[in-house]
Amino acid sequence: MNPLESFLEMVQNPIEKETSRSGVDDKLRVSVLSEALPYIQRFAGRRIVIKYGGSAMAHGSLQEAVFRDLALLASVGVQPVVVHGGGPEINKWLKRLDISSEFLDGLRVTSPDTMDVVEMVLTGRVNKQIVNGLNQLGALSVGLCGIDGNLIEARPFGNGSHGLVGEVARVNSDLLKPLLERGYVPVISSVASTKEGRSHNINADTVAGELAAALHAEKLILLTDTPGILRDPKEPSSLIKQLRLSEARTLIDTGVVIDGMKPKTECCIRSLAQGVAAAHIIDGRVPHALLLEVFTDAGIGTMLTSRG
Repeated sequence: MNPLESFLEMVQNPIEKETSRSGVDDKLRVSVLSEALPYIQRFAGRRIVIKYGGSAMAHGSLQEAVFRDLALLASVGVQPVVVHGGGPEINKWLKRLDISSEFLDGLRVTSPDTMDVVEMVLTGRVNKQIVNGLNQLGALSVGLCGIDGNLIEARPFGNGSHGLVGEVARVNSDLLKPLLERGYVPVISSVASTKEGRSHNINADTVAGELAAALHAEKLILLTDTPGILRDPKEPSSLIKQLRLSEARTLIDTGVVIDGMKPKTECCIRSLAQGVAAAHIIDGRVPHALLLEVFTDAGIGTMLTSRG
């Protein structure tokens, strides 16, 4: 089954559960596909940077749905770039190797021993699992990390209190452009090195945001384990579907956006300020969340735009 057939199946299955096998089914399917058409036309040839992580990475069925979404995006001419983390897998291997984990301000304190594991897991095991999954669906995928071709230059984070945790100092987007133009899907792990050649672990959201800016991407999409930005963190129905840049800053300043959502929102703000057209925070626990956000009028998460 090719990606386009998978999309048709995705549209068809939920409809058939709720309606009889009649002409009504066909009308609904045609309606959904017609709604997608202008978005497919609009984003063909455009770059979309997707941060892949959370439950969408940890659960097999969600993982399969994300792979199919990415393969379909590529098959209709969109140029997706995938940036991934791998916290649960890193934790598993640290435990197996009896290396203790420590977190400070929400970031993993990365000792040299921990960095060895991070580099092994992210650039090897996790990266190649994603590449293999996409290739099996017919998407031509290439696995990279920030070290390859000096794609990302790191600098130590803050005052060094977090060990080998880094920030993005520079992005060499020229490495990715020929791959994208030839239809390859780059899959990038968030490990990079400093000018001195020391490997550092960088937050994957941060890497995705900076890559989106460097590539002049149409969209930055962060897959998370929440519906999006909520006015009340305890109430999923308080989802904010659209925000202007100035409004997003106000929500941070007034304490509406806090905890783990704050750095994600700040990442979106930075990418928008550097020219990315739109940034999205969506719920990766929803099957086919990417397609629903990109190819439907309603979307499913929070969209931030630079207007205002």
